[in-house]
Amino acid sequence: MKFRTFLLGLSALFVAFNAAFFSVSGLSKLFAGASLSVILMASSLELAKLITAGYLYNYWEKINKVFRWYLVTGVLILVLITSLGIYGFLTSAFQDTFNMFSANEKQKTFLQQKEKFYADDVARYDEELKRISNNISTLSNAKSQQIQVRDTSVVGGIRTTISTAELRLAQSRINVEEDNRKGVQAKREVAADSLQSIQLKILELDTNLEAGSELGPLQYLSGLTGYSMDRIINWLILIIIFVFDPLAVALVVAFNNALQVDRGIVDKNKVIRKRELYDETPDDEELTELQKTLLMDVEEQPLPDEARGFKPKISLKEEKESLIKMGDPLVTAAKNNVALGGKPYYLHPSFDWRIKKLWQNDPEAVRYWMKNIKKSNYPENFTEKTY
Repeated sequence: MKFRTFLLGLSALFVAFNAAFFSVSGLSKLFAGASLSVILMASSLELAKLITAGYLYNYWEKINKVFRWYLVTGVLILVLITSLGIYGFLTSAFQDTFNMFSANEKQKTFLQQKEKFYADDVARYDEELKRISNNISTLSNAKSQQIQVRDTSVVGGIRTTISTAELRLAQSRINVEEDNRKGVQAKREVAADSLQSIQLKILELDTNLEAGSELGPLQYLSGLTGYSMDRIINWLILIIIFVFDPLAVALVVAFNNALQVDRGIVDKNKVIRKRELYDETPDDEELTELQKTLLMDVEEQPLPDEARGFKPKISLKEEKESLIKMGDPLVTAAKNNVALGGKPYYLHPSFDWRIKKLWQNDPEAVRYWMKNIKKSNYPENFTEKTY
């Protein structure tokens, strides 16, 4: 086995194993009530699918047509089942992450509402404190306001003084406003502490949100395309499943083909068809090489033509007799590759397929011969010894 063939087989095995793992896991989640039974069933079907694909490739021409198409249909259905299992696995994994993300988003939304509530409280208390400060300032100015009274003991008869009653009233109102300011200030400090605590929780959610980091690319694509994350992830999963398991089956078939190429079987079949068509006879040395390639356990000894399965060529005498029997119209039609009586010349009952020079350059006749008339001049089953 060549190294590139080994790598091809290894990649086929790896892709097929992963496809089977995801499919079996997904199916077991879909039928969680009997997960063990589903795992055993799905595993056996996955193995049978790969073996069937290899069998179909190697024995395509030798399998009964009805049985062949049954196996092809079975493989296609199993590919579909595997793809559904992978879809279930990936959607389940996304749903777990999305549920965590949704729960955190709801918690964040709730905290943001509380943040707004406390922020409004702080703003309202700030306005209240500002109003109280203005009132205290106004009352302080009123305390120092002077009034003029008549007093004959002073020059001019008028004296400037401060009203004692007004002074006491202003001071009383200032004391009330000071008490109000202390109460409002205490409430503002409580609201500010609550606001800061909620803001720290929101910041913690933003920085430590694992689900958010996992869904970050999806959020970006969602904002870029205008579609929801559910729709985008569904497209992505469909693309994956349309490639995953079909690629695994294709790699298995490719590996079988590579093995045949390495053993020379494909080239041997081409040589056999060419010799059958042009009546070429291989020499004994070349036959021995074919035997070495295809039969390691066959005794390397010269075999008579009859034992090898070779058919002798038609003799000149037989050819002349056959041409006379066919008649000039049929022979002329064959030489010119034209129809006779509205039908291909090679379908005429008297046409002799042994005279290959009449038809071997006609592609339609060659195809018909390969499909319906062919009698192999070379043995294809070297596993049976003939003595």
